[in-house]
Amino acid sequence: MENTIHNPLLTSEKLSFDKFREEVLRDYRMACESREVSLMGRKEVLTGKAKFGIFGDGKEVAQIAVSKFFKNGDFLSGYYRDQTLAFATGQATLEEFFAQLYADPNPANDPHSSGRQMNSHFATPNVDSNGEWLDLVNRKNIAAGMAPTAAQMPRSLGFALASTLFRHSGVLQDMHELSDNGNEICFCTIGDASTSEGHFWETINAAGVLQVPLAVFVWDDGYGISVPRKYQTTKGSISEALKGMQKKDHTNGFDIYKLKAWDYAGMCEVLETAIQKIRDTHIPALFHVEEVTQPQGHSTSGSHERYKSPDQLEWEREWDANKKMREWVLENELASEDELYEIEVASKELVRENKNRAWEKYIAPIKQQVAHCVELIDALIRQGLDVHGDMEKAKHELVINREPQRKDVLHTLHRVISAAGDTTAVNEIKALYASLKQEGYNSYSSFLYDESPKSPLLVEAVPATYASDAPMTNGYEILNKYFDALFSSNPKVLAFGEDVGKIGDVNQGFAGLQAKYGNHRIFDTAIRELTIMGQGIGLAMRGLRPIAEIQYLDYLLYGLQPLSDDAASLHWRTKGRQSCPLIVRTRGHRLEGIWHSGSPMGMMIHSLRGMHICVPRNMVQAAGMYNTLLDGNDPAIVVESLNGYRLKEKLPANLLDFRVPLGVPEIVREGTDITVVSYGSTLRIAQEAAVVLERSGISCEIVDVQTLLPFDIHHHILASLKKTNRIVFVDEDVPGGACGYMYTEVMEKQGGYRWLDVSPRTITAKAHRPSYGSDGDYFSKPNLEEIVDVIREMMAE
Repeated sequence: MENTIHNPLLTSEKLSFDKFREEVLRDYRMACESREVSLMGRKEVLTGKAKFGIFGDGKEVAQIAVSKFFKNGDFLSGYYRDQTLAFATGQATLEEFFAQLYADPNPANDPHSSGRQMNSHFATPNVDSNGEWLDLVNRKNIAAGMAPTAAQMPRSLGFALASTLFRHSGVLQDMHELSDNGNEICFCTIGDASTSEGHFWETINAAGVLQVPLAVFVWDDGYGISVPRKYQTTKGSISEALKGMQKKDHTNGFDIYKLKAWDYAGMCEVLETAIQKIRDTHIPALFHVEEVTQPQGHSTSGSHERYKSPDQLEWEREWDANKKMREWVLENELASEDELYEIEVASKELVRENKNRAWEKYIAPIKQQVAHCVELIDALIRQGLDVHGDMEKAKHELVINREPQRKDVLHTLHRVISAAGDTTAVNEIKALYASLKQEGYNSYSSFLYDESPKSPLLVEAVPATYASDAPMTNGYEILNKYFDALFSSNPKVLAFGEDVGKIGDVNQGFAGLQAKYGNHRIFDTAIRELTIMGQGIGLAMRGLRPIAEIQYLDYLLYGLQPLSDDAASLHWRTKGRQSCPLIVRTRGHRLEGIWHSGSPMGMMIHSLRGMHICVPRNMVQAAGMYNTLLDGNDPAIVVESLNGYRLKEKLPANLLDFRVPLGVPEIVREGTDITVVSYGSTLRIAQEAAVVLERSGISCEIVDVQTLLPFDIHHHILASLKKTNRIVFVDEDVPGGACGYMYTEVMEKQGGYRWLDVSPRTITAKAHRPSYGSDGDYFSKPNLEEIVDVIREMMAE
């Protein structure tokens, strides 16, 4: 334990002793306040005012030391134990913490998530209310906190990579509102047990290869909930396990530092030099912060006394970082016992005031709802409508509820409406019920997609135009010409993935473009789909427009977690505070081989709400969809048809100007007898079937849905069904997958069942993976003969 004042705190900033003392005591005050937040927060959960709590007690001193070197422009990409970092950097207040703990849906009280995330999931805005990017350089930035263990790692790679690209890409260096010459660091925090996740290892490896300014802080308290470190990590130490990745002369890799969580001065000394080195050199570093204590255990769900020995618990009490910092202050005569006691008492009172203020702001509007509800119920009772006493009972249960929730008010109103029966006297209560229900859904269900002027749903359609002598061109060549024009006109656009750089992707969409635009705009990655998605998320959140490639649609599974938990939910869980305009480019559907020809569209539809899913039938349509998406701020996936790259298409004259609207199907063949709904590669088979059926006098109307999310927002498919009175949905997902989704959308949501003359059908792939070879494809996926036979059967009913 250090007993002397370390020079870096004093001399590096040329502070006088008084200023140094003032800074130390300010830090101690912050440590006390944050500890008290944890202690009071736990009590609020145990008394029932909050549902669950997970706190940062034990990490206060270490996070305060880290915060000293967190500058404007930097990004914190962390998890649910970063409360002290958020307080110390000024990006969250004590009151906001408690508002989050109570799940206050008012963004004025919890600006970070409007009650949608649990405590300590902080988020600073990256866009304004109009969807325009903020000046990220002159503010401290926190990416919305993540709860899935290690989920913060993949995007952290992207935040750090952005700095490297801003520093070295000539076309990005003038974007002074997004970067100061790439000087920004991503501070990534993670618990030691979570380093067992593959997310951690893939990110560490990628950052070591790329050499990006990533500072990873591992808080090591010796346990993963109840499981000791020896069962978590090789050699029982993440820094020891990573020694092979340690940076040496003439190699890439990580710098690795070991810190003690209780050593305030020692941490500051190491961090001052280490963080500046990352900023200057972009060499990533791992800070293994050992001997972290957890005074209250893992969370409010259990007690650490169940799995820690008495000796361990005693050691943690003795080596509590706040206690050790207090001892250090006294030993170095920076304050007296009385001064420290005053700080401690004042911290308790300050936290209590903030807690009470947050609770009052949370409960006051609910109590107003309760009062209004009671007033209306009393009026009904006075009118003699409470024949069986049900209204009085419902009112009484609401009134005696000391801590009512919004759902309790709605539950009471619903009971009263049911008890009142069919009478106009209850109309006012019905109106209140409808109003409060809508208010609730607006509070909790809004902003799944961008609702600002930057919503891609507001982008108007612009048709492709063609010169009279427009050449018929291979699909991949159309994309290549499109990407060439795009990169020439929009410096924020980047493209990367396996084989995207040097060879221009496996289907040649980027052929020759790396040589033209440089390897900081179009570049290869390792085979690591998880962190390809992660780096795309981080780059997008820093204001760039990444096109991140998954080489084949089947391998989206590897990158699905960050897309589902992070990109797709980001705008919703920050209530519009943060946007992530990532475009995932992939290809799929029909090809030869089990893992190169899947169409897991249902998986995507149901796991990626919050993203747009585009399924173009050809490459011209794909280019138009890319244009539309680049005009907006929402994340999206574009699934190109594998067997469409060498099909001939006309080359549009307005490659960068035409727009394919999202959620608007296109009728690609007019018909009168049956509506055939499909997309992508299968659409072409349906078109071939329509030619065969026409010879039998059956007229098929073929609808290309174009996008699965959103789906047919103007109900064009219903309009077609009203004309034909028969409908079949065709795609190559498994039974019940995307076809089941489309069926529900049209039959249930659009009310299509009212217009049916015969039972609707779905034609899908078989339940298994597609078998290898042409015959395997034929018997695994919908084929022409199957479509013809089903439609003939429907016409005969």
